[in-house]
Amino acid sequence: MDTRLLRSFTAVAEDGSLSRAAERLFVSQPALTKQIRQLETLLGVRLFTRSRAGMALTEAGEALAGQAPALLAHWERALAATRGAAARAARVLRVGFMASAANEATQEIVTRFCALHPGWRVDMRQASWSEPTAGLADGSVDVALLRLPFPGQGDLRVEVLLTEPRCVALPAGHRLADREEIAFRDLWDEPYVAAAPETGGWRDYWLAADEREGRPVTVGAVTEHPDDWLSAIANGYGIALAPASAARFYARPGVVYRPVSGVSPSRVAIAWPPAADGDPVVRDFVRCCLDATSAPG
Repeated sequence: MDTRLLRSFTAVAEDGSLSRAAERLFVSQPALTKQIRQLETLLGVRLFTRSRAGMALTEAGEALAGQAPALLAHWERALAATRGAAARAARVLRVGFMASAANEATQEIVTRFCALHPGWRVDMRQASWSEPTAGLADGSVDVALLRLPFPGQGDLRVEVLLTEPRCVALPAGHRLADREEIAFRDLWDEPYVAAAPETGGWRDYWLAADEREGRPVTVGAVTEHPDDWLSAIANGYGIALAPASAARFYARPGVVYRPVSGVSPSRVAIAWPPAADGDPVVRDFVRCCLDATSAPG
């Protein structure tokens, strides 16, 4: 069974619409229709009845919809356990991260960990902004350096490492680009470059949706990767809030960074699953993170 077909079926069953499910899965509607037909052919049953009102589950479809989420979750756990065992055998710690990870402390963290565990390798895996857990959600990493808040945060162990102000990234020719500091309320009506809607509260945080006194957000572009994000800003599709360190790690011609007043700071944390509490390798990496970010200088 191709689990992609089962995920596609689940999305259509939940949304009751091919078009909405296709948007959620970032595939074309014809491609999604083809996947549903492939699954029906594979199983030898009809899963949906199609009409202008949408996609309604048949009795067979209802039966599959009741089992599919648990089946997919079980598969994800099995896959994560298999990959984790392979990484341990190879003496590799898989570390997911977003953007600039723990900023300048990242190299110090890795150095400290490797001194504690000679022969081990830290495999740093950068995630797109459509996956703000950087691989923790599907078990493809052991620990992750993340920006708070992120979806599913309450189900994981989290230790805050550092806090930094947020700034704003602007096109170089923007009307406010010459200011030394910009009040957040002066940015409320600007279009923003944002993460995908599926990232939920993580996207809302970087739009400061709850810090604009009810003023709605205008989204000018949606991106998943830093290069696309920078290009969208430089080309005038919108502005974006960012951690202050972005000015150091993501400098680019055509984009300027300015301090912003009246908006909460950003926090970087190390996160790991509760099942890894007893893992000495994960514990040591967490300790290295805490020590490196609290060290003077």
